[in-house]
Amino acid sequence: MTSATSSHTWRFFRAGGFDQVRIDSGADLLALDGLDQKLWVALACPAAGIEFDAKALAILDSDKDGRIRAAEILDAVAWLKSVLKDPEELVRPGDELALAAIDEASPEGARVLASARRILSNLGKGGADTIALADTQDTGRIFAQTQFNGDGVVPPEAAEDAEAKALIADIVACLGGVPDRSGAIGIDQPMVDAFYGEIESLATWLDQGGAAALAGLGDDSAAAGEALEAVRDKIDGFFLRCNLAAYSDGAAQAVNPAAETFVPLTGLNTADAVALLAPLPLAALAAGAALPLGEGLNPAWAGAVRSFADRVVVPLLGARTHLTEAEWTDIKERFADHAAWRAAKPATRVEPLGNARVLALKGGVGKDVLESLIAQDKALEAEAAAIDAVEKLVVLRLHLYRLVNNFVSFRDFYTRKRKAIFQAGTLFLDSRSAELCVRVDDVTRHAALATLSRIYLVYCECQRRGTNEKMTVMAGFTSGESDQLMVGRNGVFYDRKGHDWDATIVRIVEHPISMRQAFWSPYKQLGRFVGAQVEKMAAARARASEAQMQAQAIGAAASGKAPPPKPAEAPFDVGRFAGIFAAIGLAVGAIGTAIASVITGFLRLPWWQMPLALFGLVLIVSGPSMVIAYMKLRQRSLAPILDATGWAVNARATINIPFGGSLTQVAHLPAGAERSLADPFAERRRPWGLYLLLTLGAAAAAFALWKLGLPASLWPRG
Repeated sequence: MTSATSSHTWRFFRAGGFDQVRIDSGADLLALDGLDQKLWVALACPAAGIEFDAKALAILDSDKDGRIRAAEILDAVAWLKSVLKDPEELVRPGDELALAAIDEASPEGARVLASARRILSNLGKGGADTIALADTQDTGRIFAQTQFNGDGVVPPEAAEDAEAKALIADIVACLGGVPDRSGAIGIDQPMVDAFYGEIESLATWLDQGGAAALAGLGDDSAAAGEALEAVRDKIDGFFLRCNLAAYSDGAAQAVNPAAETFVPLTGLNTADAVALLAPLPLAALAAGAALPLGEGLNPAWAGAVRSFADRVVVPLLGARTHLTEAEWTDIKERFADHAAWRAAKPATRVEPLGNARVLALKGGVGKDVLESLIAQDKALEAEAAAIDAVEKLVVLRLHLYRLVNNFVSFRDFYTRKRKAIFQAGTLFLDSRSAELCVRVDDVTRHAALATLSRIYLVYCECQRRGTNEKMTVMAGFTSGESDQLMVGRNGVFYDRKGHDWDATIVRIVEHPISMRQAFWSPYKQLGRFVGAQVEKMAAARARASEAQMQAQAIGAAASGKAPPPKPAEAPFDVGRFAGIFAAIGLAVGAIGTAIASVITGFLRLPWWQMPLALFGLVLIVSGPSMVIAYMKLRQRSLAPILDATGWAVNARATINIPFGGSLTQVAHLPAGAERSLADPFAERRRPWGLYLLLTLGAAAAAFALWKLGLPASLWPRG
């Protein structure tokens, strides 16, 4: 933690509803250890998934936990203090570090400066007074005078003699390699120890094989044992089934394959036919039968059995055409010790080298040679570490200033001069461009927290055309309306490198977008409600009519008669019609009277009260929704969105209405553009004003007639 007091004079700016520190100079940056962390906008951020230099993030993430914390930034600041004598070097433009800015009076600074000069000298730039990041990464030229680079990894190229090169290549082939500082694949001390441990284990086992050699086979015992093991299970199965045939006549028929088994073989190729034959017995089964060693064998096993006969049967028992069960048992007993030795074979990764190579390596001096090469490489470890320190200094000089202006303060985001490091790009959709876009790994988990931001959030799955690259982004819409935003709509997302991605909405978290939307919301809701009710009524009438027609058709079909004729219409009742007309006239007249009263009352108002009356009417309808929307829009915050992606935001980071409007741009015609309003396909406008006037006139006329009693006098009852 940092102290709440500091001798450094800090300056702050107001943005997002809170005070943020201004970091304008190198002195400001190196004084961060004196700034109270309660004034930091963020205390942690992820080390991946943000638009920032990967090398800088790797350097700052000292504990490699995938997060950059405030303490790690302060550690970097403290190290820079011990290395630099001119802190303003951290904010100067350009990608080169001036050697004069390094403090040679401090031990760490002197070490870094000496290493920087050695790097430049090895690169042929001995007179240079600046060093660039590319200079520190050119390890091939930096260590041109030696084949070692101090990382303890020795590639084959680092060895001088062919035998050592071949040995390193063998280790890499068996155990895999590790990359050295230059990117070449080589070996280190743990790999050498593991390799020779396995060599020792396998060579010892091979040495023990001599004691398990069989008389009459000698050095061919191992090959003979392999030939025997290849057919052991099949021969055991053959004699077992023969014994079953001797035990039962019924079993004799059952153990031999039926003729139908071989029918499918006629249509198969050789490989498939052999695969189908492999599970069948080695030969025809019968009580007391001997195993044929030549003719009569299962074709799938003929080769393996003949190899067994040549390598085992002939040397031990002599040439023969069949093998009895007793002879088979004798062979297995002779191979008992050999089988135990084979079962004890260790599992190693060096077996592909071959027995001869393994035995040669066990007794050779290759391990001593490799350990000497590794020791020579590690002798340059201090120099290599100094080169790493130079690279660290150059990387921090290039990137730390920008990071703190997106971490200690959100200056880049709130000044809008450049995109913040958490902004992934821009989403174009529904005639708008949304710039508040962040990468998301888990939509459901992110939305659960991000909804607290009170921002209208759209989650899109994005895919690069022609590739398998995919990602998910969240876009915040802070201007315009939401009527045309729905799951399934497509747009285009441009990442920070300018690459375009196909974007499809997969989820929406709804919140108010703008005051304009809130103003029109009640009228749109009323329109949707009326439309829905009309559709329901029309659908209900259609269903009722269809049901009636179906019932009549079913009734007619059941009776076998045509539908009954419609009853004769009743004679016209003038009196009844007059009453209905009077009632309708009364209702219309009442409506007309009400409308006329409102209009008359409005027209009787003084001219200056008329706008106030209209404003009051609009306020009654739109006021509540606008008040609610205004309160929610003022509560919009960036913090939940970033916290859901792994940040630890230490402030409210509000997004007020004016600033939110700048994050989502609505389509506008360019300045000075010409626009033609003549649309040949425009819909014809109906004279709704004339229709309304005629309706009101008819209502007034009907009301007047009813008042005068004309309907009753014209059509007297009875």
